[in-house]
Amino acid sequence: MRTCVVDASVAAKWCLSPRWEDYSEQAIELLASCTGGDTQVLVPDLFFAEMGNVLWKAVRKQKISSTGASAALKLLRDLDLVAFPTIDLVEESLKLAMEHNRTVYDCIYVALAVRSSTDFITADERLANALAAYLPVKWLGAF
Repeated sequence: MRTCVVDASVAAKWCLSPRWEDYSEQAIELLASCTGGDTQVLVPDLFFAEMGNVLWKAVRKQKISSTGASAALKLLRDLDLVAFPTIDLVEESLKLAMEHNRTVYDCIYVALAVRSSTDFITADERLANALAAYLPVKWLGAF
């Protein structure tokens, strides 16, 4: 079984129309691998708050209905994502953020990937480009 860490930029593509999201095909392929039991997805517990915010913004921008947002959040909860406490990752995340001039929020995902000896997959191309040479960060567009 493959293991990876994903962030909200990837999960948003699971929940929102491909009309609004680039690289949805790659994200859906990863989701199918997860639901098929081939891939275990790890996330920091921060992920769920971030996804709540992504869905809230999508409702405000009329990219999804409030009913659709609630269903998307339920989908995420039902995926059996393995969540890790942010408090256990924040010290390492701060160090990574200072070393690589990235946000602590982003580095929480990176720290989880490092700690789990797995890849962090993100749809944030700038983040992936900034860190891929040094850390286990992969851009979704190359998936």
